[in-house]
Amino acid sequence: MSQIPDEQTIDAWARLVRAQQLLLERVEKELKQAGLPPLRWYDVLIELHRALRGLRQFEIGEAVLLNKYNVSRLFDRLQREELIVRYACESDARGAQVQITTEGSRLLKRMWHHYAKAITEHFGRHLSSVEIGRLSALPCRFPGVCR
Repeated sequence: MSQIPDEQTIDAWARLVRAQQLLLERVEKELKQAGLPPLRWYDVLIELHRALRGLRQFEIGEAVLLNKYNVSRLFDRLQREELIVRYACESDARGAQVQITTEGSRLLKRMWHHYAKAITEHFGRHLSSVEIGRLSALPCRFPGVCR
């Protein structure tokens, strides 16, 4: 395979990147207008909600969909807001285990209401059910993208 992508590959790449940026900006705007925190907060809280037992900090960093920069600062902020608790990991005293609080679960639910609406408004309504089916059925060939 050539190291230089063909025009169709470049076009697909550019459309994907532009769509991702635009959609995330629109979701962020919806959350902000509702007086809610940024999408990064939701991303961490949903991972903790899914893992009922809590997660190690590095596991959350690996699992989040959004930028992984300043994850430890984000944990500090979430803890100050009493949305998460951190405690020493039993199997590794150097690490911290993180768990969502009741207040974190409440915020997650409020954020989801606006996030779901934004997904439908800015993404879902622009595609047919067939197109959405095709997109979701594409095989995942990118390490770290699919679970």
